[in-house]
Amino acid sequence: SLLFVETPFCSDKWFSTFNTLASLLEHMYIFNDLSGSVSLAWVGDGTGVILALTTFQVPFFMIRIGQSKLYRSENYGKTFQDVTSLINNTFIRSEYGIAISPENSGKVILTGDVSGGHGSRIFVSDGFGKSFTRRDLPFIPMMQITYNPADSKVLMVVSTNNELWLSEDFGSKWKNVQKLVCLVKCCDFFFFFFLSGERGMLELRRTTDFGKTVKTVASKIYSFGLGGRFLFASGTLRAIHVSVDHGDTWNMAQLPPVGHEQFYSILAANDEMVFMHVDEPGDTGFGTIYVSDDRGTVYSKSLERHLYTTTGGDTDFTNVTSLRGVFITSVLAEDKSVQSVVSFDQGGEWVPLRKPANSKCDATAKDPNKCSLHIHAAYSTAMKLNVPMLPLSEPNAVGLILAHGSVGDAISVMRPDVYVSDDGGYTWIKALSGPHHYAILDSGGLLVAVEHSPNQAVNQIKFSTDEGQCWGVYNFTDDPIYFTGLASEPGARSMNVSIWGYRDSLINEYWISITIDFRDLLTRDCEDKDYVQWLAHSNDISDPNDGCILGYKEKFLRLRKDSVCWNGRDYQVTTQPTTCLCTLDDFLCDFGYYRQENSSVCVEQPDLEGKVLEFCLHGKEEQLQTTGYRKIPGDKCKGGAMPERKEIDLSKRCVSDLVSPELVVESHSSKSIPIVLSVIIIMLLSVTASVIFVKKYVCGGRLVFLVHRYSVLQQHVEDNAVDGMDDPLETNHTQNGKIEFHDDSDEDLLE
Repeated sequence: SLLFVETPFCSDKWFSTFNTLASLLEHMYIFNDLSGSVSLAWVGDGTGVILALTTFQVPFFMIRIGQSKLYRSENYGKTFQDVTSLINNTFIRSEYGIAISPENSGKVILTGDVSGGHGSRIFVSDGFGKSFTRRDLPFIPMMQITYNPADSKVLMVVSTNNELWLSEDFGSKWKNVQKLVCLVKCCDFFFFFFLSGERGMLELRRTTDFGKTVKTVASKIYSFGLGGRFLFASGTLRAIHVSVDHGDTWNMAQLPPVGHEQFYSILAANDEMVFMHVDEPGDTGFGTIYVSDDRGTVYSKSLERHLYTTTGGDTDFTNVTSLRGVFITSVLAEDKSVQSVVSFDQGGEWVPLRKPANSKCDATAKDPNKCSLHIHAAYSTAMKLNVPMLPLSEPNAVGLILAHGSVGDAISVMRPDVYVSDDGGYTWIKALSGPHHYAILDSGGLLVAVEHSPNQAVNQIKFSTDEGQCWGVYNFTDDPIYFTGLASEPGARSMNVSIWGYRDSLINEYWISITIDFRDLLTRDCEDKDYVQWLAHSNDISDPNDGCILGYKEKFLRLRKDSVCWNGRDYQVTTQPTTCLCTLDDFLCDFGYYRQENSSVCVEQPDLEGKVLEFCLHGKEEQLQTTGYRKIPGDKCKGGAMPERKEIDLSKRCVSDLVSPELVVESHSSKSIPIVLSVIIIMLLSVTASVIFVKKYVCGGRLVFLVHRYSVLQQHVEDNAVDGMDDPLETNHTQNGKIEFHDDSDEDLLE
């Protein structure tokens, strides 16, 4: 049956539209087991194929005893078929699960154990899981088998005895490419990996021909990672070095010095810039966000008092994927309260989130006139608050954000509500009371949610066709289930959503999947009249000066809120970019400068005031001359105000421990020898002058204020993280831009 949740934004037209519709069509499948876990994988885009792997295992002395069952659906989970016989009833490792090829090739790999746990085998399929071929492995994988993004027949994995194995024929034959491998990353045809040894004496190597030839691109490496077009590595001094040409050349990242009790963390990296967190001294729980130039080398201050716990490495830093340039995170105020801030220009300026129009400040607010919206993210989940989901956005659902939050002067530990923004975080409305699980369907044309009630069975799903303003409620069963999660096809284009849970009776327990096809609700295809032009980052589409962010405007065609229709799988986001004249808003504060609160003017950092700003670039020391501004990476503005910024080559070689500890010596003609000797004599005669010279000009030495020492490079854990590697730098994007945390590791995955 259909019910309705009335909100102040609902129209009579919306109610009358759905009153004329028949009930939705749901499909229930009851599994004949209740294993400890269930893993879902969508095979291909728009194919409707889902593989469900249920796993039950218990430790028995020194081995694991377990059972796996494999189910397959061809209709988005409406019905399943038990296909466990295709894998010969082999126990499939739950931690490795199901590896799906990155493109729509239909390739699937299941990694299983040989009886007794003394070997390993894989089951491979290139037909969307209709059939599998068993292949025994000459090694035991330590990580999930990885596909080469450029060629899915090429597979890569590190074994438990730290050997790198490659296959060029989808797992039929394997070759041992390299021994003593600690960590491996794949980037197109480039494989970057570590050779083990004493910490700080590892080598970073690269192969472009699947291991036939290997090139060492850096020595004495502590850790490395990939993010966008940037390759990061930390050396023996724990300073981060950056390469944009796959390791052929390196530059040292110019950041403030860090003591041994501090750490650095790469929060995000794309093809344009890097967000870096620099921890404050002591166990403060906060630090400073710095943003890089387009080379990933020179960094400037973006946000102070950024919340980042030293114990669990939890941060609320969130990339809003539905609108360019938008990031949300939390700061730790002087009174130790946690407050949310948002940047609409890639870290150029951070401001509080606006108070939703239909909300009041909660009881904890000290000043009701100064309250704002505060978003619950990873920190709240780590603190075990009643927050079942992180903020959600999708690239093809322009401007949409769903998040749990509270309205006050700080994040509240009280029961959170669900808030929705339809303009990338500028304005918000309270959409649902209490915590919910939610999903975006039909490119934002449909939102669905199920109330979070862990100890109580549920039988209702809520849905909205107008970006969260009005919600209908559908009873999907007369016999409630204990809800465990929502599942929808990645990419937010599907109209099907599966509600997973179980039923508990006196006799037995069993998994249940109920799939609802909302195509039976939105029966009409959207037409041109159903869309309206929308200018991003704007309050007034008619204002010629409004909407300029990162140097250009973008107009989108978006679905009207009162249009009840189906966008369809082929829906594409259309945009009309227009270049803007440059203003101060198109510039970040340069190295050594920052913006004070509620100001667009860049001022010099007090601790660097009056000091000469020197940094290493392309192996040479350079002096920075600046008026305090530099253009935001990716900003496309032209003309207008252009603050001056110059870099002068001082022709001084920089010391870097990345490749060689010695200074690189340039060749000189014999005529220059007397001059060099004279300079040396003069320097020897003046000890004081020598000390000053070393302090000022030896880039990378121990006395320059730009020296960097790294203790812990915190980042988010990845599937192939290796025990003992406490700081492999990595940018690993998960679905919907969400950051995943694992309680069993002190590493965390960069987003």
